[in-house]
Amino acid sequence: MKEYIEERAVEAARYIIEQNATVRQTAKELGISKSTVHKDVTERLRSINPTLAAKARKVLDVNKSERHIRGGLATKEKYLHEKEVHAR
Repeated sequence: MKEYIEERAVEAARYIIEQNATVRQTAKELGISKSTVHKDVTERLRSINPTLAAKARKVLDVNKSERHIRGGLATKEKYLHEKEVHAR
């Protein structure tokens, strides 16, 4: 594997762990696609740094289990905002 890919995978995992970030947030921060972040952290990182991969996996699993809650809150916020705009 090319060195820059390994470095990118490690950087993505560290960002996810330190910031408790989602794949989407990490992709935006690093300027790469969500699929690249996901593949780097879930597949490539296992052969580079298994310990870091396991830590990042824990954060991603928590994010996955909470995503339905985030989605519901985002929808609620959207409709509250629309309600305010139409009330004016």
